[in-house]
This record gives sequence, C-alpha cells and structure tokens, in this order.
Amino acid sequence: MNMKTLPFKSSMMGLLCALLLFASPLPLLRAENSTVNTHARAAALIDVASGRILYSSRGDERMLIASLTKIMTALVAIENGNLNSRVKVGKNAFAKEGSSLFLKQGEEMSLEDMLYGLMLRSGNDAATAIAEHVGGSEEGFVYMMNAKAEELGLRNTHFANPHGLDAEGHYSSANDLAVLTAYAMHNPVFKEIVRTEVKTADNPYEKWDYKWSNKNKMLRLYEGADGVKTGYTKKALRCLVSSATRHGQQLVAVTLNDGNDWNDHAALLDFGFNHYPLKTLVERGEGISGYNFVAGTKFAYPLGQGEEARLVTKLVLNEPKNRSGGSFGLKGVLVLQLGGKEVGRVPVYAPEQLPPEHTAYEKRYSPAGAAAYPAAHWLQALGSALRALFEMGGRAS
Repeated sequence: MNMKTLPFKSSMMGLLCALLLFASPLPLLRAENSTVNTHARAAALIDVASGRILYSSRGDERMLIASLTKIMTALVAIENGNLNSRVKVGKNAFAKEGSSLFLKQGEEMSLEDMLYGLMLRSGNDAATAIAEHVGGSEEGFVYMMNAKAEELGLRNTHFANPHGLDAEGHYSSANDLAVLTAYAMHNPVFKEIVRTEVKTADNPYEKWDYKWSNKNKMLRLYEGADGVKTGYTKKALRCLVSSATRHGQQLVAVTLNDGNDWNDHAALLDFGFNHYPLKTLVERGEGISGYNFVAGTKFAYPLGQGEEARLVTKLVLNEPKNRSGGSFGLKGVLVLQLGGKEVGRVPVYAPEQLPPEHTAYEKRYSPAGAAAYPAAHWLQALGSALRALFEMGGRAS
C-alpha cells in the first residue's frame, strides 16, 4: 500500500458500514479519568456518536444490573420482532413478581405498546410476554440476548432472564452497559421509547386506557435528558442508565449500586459535556489536501483539552491495480490516530464517484450510524442484521 502522512486540517474521518467489511478492528479508546467522582460501586460515561468511553470506574467489574437488563430485552425485540404484532400474555408472564403492568392472562397488546410498558414502568410481566412472543420461549429469547451481547463484544455480560430479577449467571458491567446503550440509542424506535415521559395504551378490560409515567426522573431533573432506564433489586441496589443531548452531542452515563444516582448522573453528564465536547473533524464531500479525492462520510469525535493537537492522520491508498475497477470508486481510507491508537477511518473517493450517504440497507437494518464503534463490533452487528433479514416474515424496578 501507498501511505502518506497528511497535515491535520480541521477535519478528518468516519466509518462506513460497507468499508467495515474490509477494515481491521479498532480499539475502544478511553479518555483519562479526571475530576469527577460518584457514590457508585461502578460507573461509566460514553459518547454515543463515537463510542468513546469518557469515564470509567470499576467499569469492567461484573455486577448485578436489575432492570437495566431490559435495555437488551427492548433492543432484541425491536430488531427481531414486528412492532404491530399482538403479544399474548401467557401464564408465565401473568402476575410475574416484581414491578408489573398488571396485565391479565390472555390479554393481548401490540409489541410496540408493550415495549413502552417495559421501559417506562419496567414491567416484568411485559418482559416475559415479549420474550415468549419474539423468542418462542423465555429460554429462546435469552439465547438471542446473549448472542447479541457477544456480537457487540460485551465480554463481561451474560443474561439468564429478560427482566433482571437476580439470578445466577446474570450480570453485566458499567462499561458493557454503556456500549450497549450507546448502540441502542442509534435505533430510532428505542430512542423514542426511552425519551417518552408518559404513554397511553388501550386497556381491553377497563373503560380507561393504560397510562404509564416514566420512572426515570432524569427526564425531568436534567436539561437535555432523553433516556434511558432505572433498576433496583435488594441485591443489585439502585442502578441507572441515563442519556442526555446538548449542542448536538449525546452522552450515556451508567451507575451500578449507587445510593445517590440522580446527582451522580448530573455530575457525570456535566463532566462529559464540559471536558469532552464533540468536534466535527471531517465533512462528507470535503476535499483531501494534495489529492483529487473527497471524504465519503462525516466524522465527529469527543476531544479533551490538548488532544486535537495530538491527532495524527494518514492516507492509505488502494493498490494501483485496484484503483480503476471493482472498488466502486473507493480510492483509499484516511486513518486517524490519537495517542498511538487508531480511533476511526473515513473512506476516500473520486469526487464523481461519491456514493449515496446512506444505502437502503443501512436505513432499514443498521441500528447505529457508521461512525459509532470499532469495526469488530460492526462486523458482528452486520451478521445479526443479516439473520434478522432472513428470519423476519430480588424485585426489579
């Protein structure tokens, strides 16, 4: 390959789903912990667009996660289920212990409405009903949850049920939950559900509708808050995942076993927005200095003080024999490194061969934008999407 180091302008790179089929895995770069502390046993903070971990304390420790489990439950159901399908409440879901929607046995509800009940009111009955509906059985659905965790590279995560009641072999970590939630927040259905403060749904047994208020007080306490999920069991204690968006940047905070979580999440989010603002480093279609090439995607990355000056970019060109055919105009890739670690790539094209910004496949099946995570994660996620394409037709609170 030809390689030439380019001077860093004010712009750089991104990832393209098609390019990831040929890209090497990228490490998940973490920022250095700075001036923020919490009362949590474990905590993490992540930038949603880039997937960069901005803060981590005991982030890889395996812990009980209570109803934060339902983040994965909702994601798997959305990616594999039909939102308009009718979910029937069976005997296993009826009167499930812990937090509940108080659904009746035999009651039917659309999968979409039941997902709102799952995430806003943390219904364990809804979790079980959804699992049996989408997975064929609770065990089948749990298998899907663990397969998704493996695809996303969540090495400290394993599920034993879809609701989060304490069970042997049921755990995750703050870092894994941050990565999972950032991935899920790219899915428009998931994103809309978790930001909803109040939802009504048809109640076939009463004259009035169901009315569910979101248990996540961050939606009312923190400016820009737009998700995600509360959790509690006697063993896990208070658990919380929250998200917020300011100035076009979205962050996700996670705390496990935290008795002061509302205040701690405000501190974590403030820390991220103040110390690691998201900066656009490359614009789609922007010319590459010294070449008749343009960038294929927009790319933004959260940078701390002094980090922009440490960015190094390299242009890696395709071999000459490949430049004139079979690569759809792809001329090479810009590689961005920070602190000696690769943090992203942007495909480079001839100006007249710049492909559409998003393919029809990406719009329908990709839950997250191409610039979100390391290539290894996205290659795995693509496999999940392809399977979905062919297959489609303790008290937790």
